Amino acid sequence: MIYALITLGVFITMEGVTWCTHKYVMHGFGWFLHEDHHEPGYPHVFEKNDAFFIVFAIPSMLLFLFGTYTEYTFMFFIGLGILLYGLAYFLIHDVLIHQRFKWFKRTNNWYFKALRKAHKVHHKNMGKEDSQCFGMLFVPLKYFKEQM
Repeated sequence: MIYALITLGVFITMEGVTWCTHKYVMHGFGWFLHEDHHEPGYPHVFEKNDAFFIVFAIPSMLLFLFGTYTEYTFMFFIGLGILLYGLAYFLIHDVLIHQRFKWFKRTNNWYFKALRKAHKVHHKNMGKEDSQCFGMLFVPLKYFKEQM
């Protein structure tokens, strides 16, 4: 039971980590990697912004490794929480919102519509400054209210 709570806690915490990383790193000193993500369209399969998936995957993989081969088993479940959040982020951000993969083109779910709206507001500003809505799974309540 404790391992399930660790995994869930890390998953929820990752939203805050992602928000901070998005606001202060991606729209800060890491803008050179994130900038192409704010350009319209996807001329290539990959963009420089995808490097951030690797940045988050490395700690997850290391935690799996150390949690499997040491007595600190809890590390495995921290890595699992990061992995599950990364998977959710990929499905929500790249598949549902930006539709880089055409899997869920016609969803009419109020939650997904609210996420899409908040992300549209984020991308409304094409530059580094003055953006808003940096979260992914938990966005401001007003976007959910608009969908109800």
